Amino acid sequence: MKSIFLIFFNFFGLIFYAQTGTVKGKIVDKQSEKPISGAIVSLAGNDNIQAVSDVEGVFKLTNIPLGRQTLNIRFSGYEDTSIADLDVTTGKDNLVTIALIEKFNTLDEIVVTSGSSKAKPINKMALVSTKQFTTEEVTRFAGGRSDVARLVSNFAGVSTGDDSRNDIVVRGNSPSGMLWRIEGMPVPSPNHFSTLGTTGGPVSALNPNLLANSDFLTSAFPAEYGNAISGVFDLSFRKGNPDNYEFMISAGAYPGLEFMAEGPLGKKGGSFVASARYGFVGILGLAGTDAQPNYSDISFNVDLGKSKLGNFSVFGIYGTSDIDFLGDKIDKEDPFAAQDEDGYVTSGFASIGLKHNLEIGTKSYLKTIIGAANSKNSYENYRYFDYNTPSENRLPFTDINNAENRITFSTLFNSKISKKITFRAGLLFEHYNLDAKMTSRERQQDSDGDGYPDFVQLIDNNGSYNIVQPFAQGQFRLTEKLTFNAGIHGQYFSINKEFVVEPRTALSYAVNSKNTISFGYGMHHQSVPVPILFLNESLGGSQVQTNKNLDLVQSQHYVLGYDVRLAQKWRGKVEVYYQDISKAGVESFPSSYSTLTEGADFGYSIDKTSLVSKGTGNNKGIEFTVEKFFSEGYYALFTTSLFESKYKGSDNVERNSPFNNGYVVNLLGGKEFKIGKARKNVFSIDTKFTTAGGRYYTPVDLEASNNAGYEIRDDANAFSKQYDPYLRLDIKFGVKFNSKTKKRFHQFYIDFQNVTNHTNVFTLEYNRLTNSINQKDQIGFSPDFGYKFQF
Repeated sequence: MKSIFLIFFNFFGLIFYAQTGTVKGKIVDKQSEKPISGAIVSLAGNDNIQAVSDVEGVFKLTNIPLGRQTLNIRFSGYEDTSIADLDVTTGKDNLVTIALIEKFNTLDEIVVTSGSSKAKPINKMALVSTKQFTTEEVTRFAGGRSDVARLVSNFAGVSTGDDSRNDIVVRGNSPSGMLWRIEGMPVPSPNHFSTLGTTGGPVSALNPNLLANSDFLTSAFPAEYGNAISGVFDLSFRKGNPDNYEFMISAGAYPGLEFMAEGPLGKKGGSFVASARYGFVGILGLAGTDAQPNYSDISFNVDLGKSKLGNFSVFGIYGTSDIDFLGDKIDKEDPFAAQDEDGYVTSGFASIGLKHNLEIGTKSYLKTIIGAANSKNSYENYRYFDYNTPSENRLPFTDINNAENRITFSTLFNSKISKKITFRAGLLFEHYNLDAKMTSRERQQDSDGDGYPDFVQLIDNNGSYNIVQPFAQGQFRLTEKLTFNAGIHGQYFSINKEFVVEPRTALSYAVNSKNTISFGYGMHHQSVPVPILFLNESLGGSQVQTNKNLDLVQSQHYVLGYDVRLAQKWRGKVEVYYQDISKAGVESFPSSYSTLTEGADFGYSIDKTSLVSKGTGNNKGIEFTVEKFFSEGYYALFTTSLFESKYKGSDNVERNSPFNNGYVVNLLGGKEFKIGKARKNVFSIDTKFTTAGGRYYTPVDLEASNNAGYEIRDDANAFSKQYDPYLRLDIKFGVKFNSKTKKRFHQFYIDFQNVTNHTNVFTLEYNRLTNSINQKDQIGFSPDFGYKFQF
């Protein structure tokens, strides 16, 4: 009984004594990713606190003062580096992985410093248009809703479609051009309420508390990335604490209620970390709709430790969501529903992977992943015909059921041939099975004469297809200042049996210790969105999928960059880019339609069949970034993008794309103040100001809509009108409390979003009940809040 009593109190952290914190992790070679033994890790400003990495590259620093700290790392023959902005608390050990770069000339007596690792991407093959982000940034910035997708909208060249969804618009591209990867494995959209073919959703299912530092790429990707033309989220899950059990309980308006646990596993240095969340934003009335959304998710990463067969780990994520829109309970201003409809939405996804890392010699490794994923969504919609009349009739209007299953196999071989040459090659194989069905009365004729539009099956697909992507690339450090990357990526799409070869290259030249110039080029391909690819067309009384043989959309990226270290902890960056897009799907007769305009909503067009691959588009612009990395208690970030996004349909008329905002400006900043007698607690203020040009839209043809009884857009003037500019100001306040005697940590924040209650347009749409055009607005002033308890 006594032992049970002690275990209980140990679980809740009551026997810990911790007025300082712990930092531990691993030192690896940047090129080979092998552990470095003998590296010296010290606390900046106090060389008495230091450690030396062991044969596995592992180090541990204890008795670290609480608050923001910086580590200095040095090892003979390698460039010195530093890790800044480590938030040391009493509630959790800090776990870090630090990559060192071997000096170009080991005979050089001068100390070479690579600077803060935060300024460089994690993927060594990425020399242009790549931004590393930390997990803390996801939760630190104002207005972020603990959403990794909304975080990157603060970066230059990136914006979100609107406040209701986290779709990522990169340099004027459709969100459907995005690629999501977790631990190197492509995954379906990791968002709640996601639908087939989309890459975003209203709420993220990615738990930032499980993420490690990751990369976001916006152009000219290295050769290992494929089947994407706009951007890449290359996400990693962190490992659990290999020495101690740690727990967290938190609650937030958008993430919901969360419980997380981590700790050691087995006797081979293994660990686990897992979390479960349940959302309750609807109960709080902050969902932006009168309907109540329900969503929950689970994430985990289990490292089985090192053995003679290599290192195995298992990772996964699962999410489910549903919402019911009932017409008699919906406000007429609701942006997602109508009063003469009932809608029932369900969505879910799951991904699981087994990763094996095998060391080959002293400078090479082979990483293999076998994974499976599932995504599904359904939508049942009932329309009240002759609404609010004696002859009112409730009939099924739209019925959608989609289920996509995929099996993934990938292998990657990495070898550090010398300190000047790194080689990487691999293969990605994906097998898809798609069961997609859609029946609707939308825009249909009344062929049977019953007085209602026919209930027609528009999609009926149950089949499989494969995507195969081999690649090879190398990095060549030609001189101490000049680095050259070159690679080739292949892609085979089994539906149209097309195989493409894509060259990729990048060049980086360090003019001096403060200034770097870079250039990148990449050719990329991607299939048109699946809901368009498998649309049915009635030909001779039979349903035929007339879009299946469309070519892969081709995109060529050109980017020129300049990076400057303005001062200590200050960085400036400018990038100029041009993107040329061809082989997009357009109609076979002159029209304004292009598949490049799809992907920023919950669904896709249902009447675009017999398309041909003759559409074109281009994106061009310039981006500016000025960033003050967190130090001396504050940070700042200014980004602005000036760009133009155009496309041509089969009528050969150049038009604005719906993603051509023209400009995006972000200004963020934050300050931490030490409080309390011991100065170990923190009060913080963060703010964010965003403004952007309004989105282009196609005006409603009111007369034609009134005659038809449903919305008809004036396609001859597609995307000729522009909404008013977007503007929003967010202010966030937070406090952090470190326990004086126990391993406990409390954090609370309140985030006032759109504090000026500025009216941002969501859409202008046809109202069939009033035969008029209504404006529906995005969310006005909205508070967000959260509480975290670590022990």
